[in-house]
Amino acid sequence: MQSYDVVVIGAGPGGEVAAGRLAEAGLSVAIVEGDLVGGECSFYACIPSKALLRPGELVEEAKHVPGAAQAVSGKLDVAAVLARRDELIGHLDDAGQVPWLTDRGITLVRGWGRLVGERQVAVGDEVLEARKAVILAGGTRAALPDIEGLAEVNPWTNREATTAGQIPASLVVIGAGVVGTEMTQAYASLGARVTLVAGRAVLPREEDFAGEQVAAHLREQGVDVRVGHRPRSVRRDEAGVTVTLTDGSSVTADEILVATGRTPQAVDMGLEVVGLKPEGFVEVDEHMRAPGLDWLYVIGDLNGRALYTHMAKYQAAIASGEILGKPMVADHLADGPGSPRVIFTSPQVAAVGHTTATAAAAGLAVRVVDIGTEANAGGSYSGGTVGTVRFLVDEKRGVLVGVTFTGTAVAEFLQAATIAIVGEVPLTRLRHAIPSFPTRSEIWLYLFNALGI
Repeated sequence: MQSYDVVVIGAGPGGEVAAGRLAEAGLSVAIVEGDLVGGECSFYACIPSKALLRPGELVEEAKHVPGAAQAVSGKLDVAAVLARRDELIGHLDDAGQVPWLTDRGITLVRGWGRLVGERQVAVGDEVLEARKAVILAGGTRAALPDIEGLAEVNPWTNREATTAGQIPASLVVIGAGVVGTEMTQAYASLGARVTLVAGRAVLPREEDFAGEQVAAHLREQGVDVRVGHRPRSVRRDEAGVTVTLTDGSSVTADEILVATGRTPQAVDMGLEVVGLKPEGFVEVDEHMRAPGLDWLYVIGDLNGRALYTHMAKYQAAIASGEILGKPMVADHLADGPGSPRVIFTSPQVAAVGHTTATAAAAGLAVRVVDIGTEANAGGSYSGGTVGTVRFLVDEKRGVLVGVTFTGTAVAEFLQAATIAIVGEVPLTRLRHAIPSFPTRSEIWLYLFNALGI
C-alpha cells in the first residue's frame, strides 16, 4: 500500500488544479487517471471544438466588414483546420500534459481508480491510502437516449465529432444544446450538409431569443433546423443513417451525432463502499464534501452542480482550500445558476446568473432591459452579427441577477457581468464604471440610461 496525503481520482481540469494546489502547498499527492491526462475538455470537448469553430467564425466576421469582405474568397482549407485541431490536442497523446503534474511532485498512477474503503483507492492490484482526503473528479460521458435502433448504428458522440479525421458530406445532429449547436455550426462551416433535430427548442436552457437567433443563423448557413421534432427510430443501410422523427418525416445522412446530455462516470467508482449511491451525480455540500464524509470531496461534473470546465477548477480551489485549512467563503455565488457560460456559435451566446425563466422560478421579481449588442458606435464598425443583451435587474436590491449576451465575440463581455453579479455591485455604484468610447462595452451606458441613473 502506497500512502499519500491526498489521492485524486481523475486528471481532468478539476483534478489537475486540486492536485496542483495541494502539491504546491507541500502535501504529497497521487492522481489517478484511466484515460488521458487533461481530461475530456482538452482532447474531446472545449479545445478541439473551438479549433473547428474558429476559422469559420473569423471568415464570417471579415465578410461583414466592407473592404475586408472583398479580400475573403474561396472555402476554408479543411485539411489545415483539422491539422491545427490535431496539433492543439496533441494528436490524442497526453505526453505534453504530464509534466505539469510531475514538475510539481505529483505522482501519476495510470488506471481506473475506485474506492475500496475509508481513504483507500484501488488501481488494479495497487491500493493507495490517503492520510487526509480523497478527491473524486471523475467527470461525465455522453449520454445516449433510448431510441429504437440507435445503439446499432454506431452513433457519434462529442468524442467522434471533435476528433473526426474527415468531414462527412452530410451529418444529422440530435440535440440542440451546447454540443449540438456548436458542432452543427462547425461542420456546416467545413462543408457538411447538416440537419439539426432540436426537440422542443434550440438552446432550451438559455433565453428564448438566444436560441431563436442561433437557429436563424444556422438556417442562413444552409442548416436544416427542425424544432419540435424528436427521433423515433434510427437505422443504417447502404444509403447512410436514416432518422425517423415523431411527425413521420425522416432524414438520411452519412453520420449521426447524438448530443442529448451527459451522464456521470460514477459506476464502478466504489461509491457504495462508503455508503453513497453507486450511480448518478454525487451530492455535495458548499465545501464540496460528500454528505457525512469529512474526508471525501467531489468536484466538477461528477457532482452535477455546474458542468463547465471553469467551474470544475473553481470547485477544485474550494476543496483544496478546505483540505489545507484555508477555506473559501462558504456563500460562493458563482456556483449553480450563477455560473458563467459561453456557447461558441454564431452569434455567440454568453450568459451569467439567471435567465428570465430561472429568475421567475426562484421567486425573483426582476426588471428586464433589452439592448441591441451592436447598437452603439463600437458596434457600427465591428463587423458583428445582430445580437441582443438582456439585463435582469433585481429592483428590490438594486443589483443585477442575470445577463445574457448574443453577438460576435461577446464571450469577452462576460467577465464584467460576472463581476457585477457575483460581487453584488449596487447599480448606483456600477454606474461609475465608465466604458471607453468607441467600444461595444457602451451597452452598459444604455442600461444605465434605461434605468434612469
